[in-house]
Amino acid sequence: MSFIKSKGFKYIKNLIIGLGAAVVLVGALAKLLSHPLADIMLTVGLLTEAGIFAFLGIIGPDPDYYWNKLYPGLDNYNSKIQPLAAGPAQAEDLPGLNGQVVEQQLGGMLTELQGMSSSLGSLKALQEVDFSNTGDQIKTMGNFYSRMNEAMANISDSLEDTKNYKDQLTALNQNLGSLNSVYGNILSAMGNIRREA
Repeated sequence: MSFIKSKGFKYIKNLIIGLGAAVVLVGALAKLLSHPLADIMLTVGLLTEAGIFAFLGIIGPDPDYYWNKLYPGLDNYNSKIQPLAAGPAQAEDLPGLNGQVVEQQLGGMLTELQGMSSSLGSLKALQEVDFSNTGDQIKTMGNFYSRMNEAMANISDSLEDTKNYKDQLTALNQNLGSLNSVYGNILSAMGNIRREA
């Protein structure tokens, strides 16, 4: 089973898949061009591909783990890396593994996981929010804003009326001033007439 996990096996597997696909494509091209060997090439290519697909179905897919970035040496099936539960490992058992780098990377991963946890908590809280009456609330807010606009227009009209009223009061004040001076002149004229009589 260790041969299936080796890098050499993975290389051979990819080489066979690529060559089988190439034979199928060349056979299909030859068939389109009516080449005399087209049937044989197409048959050999398709049988090769059928065998490859059957083999891939039997051995199953490789896991897509990226632990080898955190623990260099994990991509080697025969490495002697001990699990973390086994306690501290000896330096000779961990080729290329720096404890400080691993600790920093684990700290960074922990920070990222905590951030993801709080984000997921926020998403869960958002999921629990009841949005069933949102349409009614939006409609109510729309009515409120239209009434607010009408009130602002009325206030604007009221301001215009107030300005007109102020202008009229100013004109009235000026007229009253003029009347007072005329009245004063009349009173002084009448006073002069009484003295002379």
